[in-house]
Amino acid sequence: MRVLVLGGGVVGVASAYYLARAGHEVTVLDRQPGAGLETSFANAGQVSPGYSAPWAAPGIPLKAMKWLMMRHRPLVLWPRLEPRLYGWLAQMLANCTEEAYRRNKGRMVRLAEFSRDALRELRAETGIAYDHREKGTLQLFRTRKQLDHVGEDTSVLDEYGVAYEVLDEGGCIAAEPALARVRGGFVGGLRLPGDETGDAHLFTQRLAAICARRGVSFRYGVTVARLRHEAGRITGVETGTGEVLTADAYVAAMGSYTPALLRPLGLALPVYPVKGYSLTLPVTDESAAPVSTVMDETFKVAITRLGDRIRVGGTAELAGFSGTLRGPRRATLERSLRDLFPAGGDARQAQFWTGLRPMTPDGTPIVGPTVYDNLYTNTGHGTLGWTMACGSGRLLADLITGRAPEIAHEDLSGARYLKAA
Repeated sequence: MRVLVLGGGVVGVASAYYLARAGHEVTVLDRQPGAGLETSFANAGQVSPGYSAPWAAPGIPLKAMKWLMMRHRPLVLWPRLEPRLYGWLAQMLANCTEEAYRRNKGRMVRLAEFSRDALRELRAETGIAYDHREKGTLQLFRTRKQLDHVGEDTSVLDEYGVAYEVLDEGGCIAAEPALARVRGGFVGGLRLPGDETGDAHLFTQRLAAICARRGVSFRYGVTVARLRHEAGRITGVETGTGEVLTADAYVAAMGSYTPALLRPLGLALPVYPVKGYSLTLPVTDESAAPVSTVMDETFKVAITRLGDRIRVGGTAELAGFSGTLRGPRRATLERSLRDLFPAGGDARQAQFWTGLRPMTPDGTPIVGPTVYDNLYTNTGHGTLGWTMACGSGRLLADLITGRAPEIAHEDLSGARYLKAA
C-alpha cells in the first residue's frame, strides 16, 4: 500500500518508520528543508510516561488565574479576538473535573507507556543514538503543599502499574546530587525511574536517515495546500506548486497546522498551538549539572541533561501561531535554572528557541481513522509528542495495515471530536 505522511516531525517520522516496517511504500512531505525542524527541534527532551497528564485538571482554573499574576508565570494568555481559542478553552474547562481528569490521564499514561516500550524496541532494532539516558525523571516540589498533593497523581500511576518514588529532600539529592548545592530550596519530589531523556531533534533526523535507507521517500520544501476528496475518500494531496500526489492512505501529522488542513473537509479538530520556549546551553561543571530531567513544579519548567548540554524548557503561551521570542519567557527559564542548577551551565551561551505544541482540550492526542476511510490523524500530542511518538506511529501503522493494535485505542481516535459536515 502507498502511504503519504504529511509532516516530518518526530511523530510523522515515527509513523513512517513503522509503516515502512509493515511493508508499505511510504512518502513523507514536509515544508522544512529537513526532518524535525519545527516543534521537535528543541523541546524539553524527556520521554516521560509517568509525567503524562492533562493540563485540564481539578483546580486548574483557579491555579491558572494565580499563574497569570506571577512575575515568572508558567502560563501567558494574550488577549485575542479568536473564537476558536475561546471554544478550545471552554472545552478544556469542561475537562477539569475529577472524573474527566482520571479518564484522560489514564489513556495518556497507557499510550505513553506503550510508546516508551516501543522506543526501547526501536533502539534495540536500529542502534540509533540520540544522547539518550535511562535515569528517570524527578518532579521537584518547592513547597509542602505541592508535596502533599502528590497522591492525586500517584493513585493513577498505581492503577496503571507505573513505578514511582515519593522522596524527601535527601532522596532528591541522592537522585540528583547537584541539588545538594541548593539544599533548603525544595522539600521533596516524585521520582519516575522508568522515564528517559533524549534529544528529539537528533532522534528524528537519524530515524529519518534510517527510514530513507529502508526505502522511505522524503520530499522536503513541499507545502501541503489542500486535500482533494470524493465519495468519502481522499483522492490526492495538492501541493503549494499545484502538483497533485496520490496514495492509498494518508496520514495527517502536521502538529498545530493539522486543523487548518482538515477544516475544508468538514473535520473540526480542537487542536490549538500552545507556544513553548527552551534554552540550550553547554555544561560548564559536570558535578553541578543535572543527571537526567528535573521538573520544577513551581514554574512548570523541565531541566534536562542532553549529553554535554542542558536543555531548559517550559512555559505555555496562548498567542496563536506567533513565533516571536519574548524576553520575559527567557527570564523565567533562566530563573528556574539559576534556582536549581546555578553552576551547571552558562546561560549567556544559550540558544533561545520557541515552538508550537499542538494541544487538545483533554490532553489526549488524536490518533486513528477519520470519517474519510483512507485518512488518518496523528496529532494533538501537546507537550508529549516526543514521549508518545513511537507508540502513536506503531498504533497507526497497525490500524492502516489491518492488524489488531497492541493497546486499547478507540478512545484515542478523533471519534470523540470529529464530525463530518
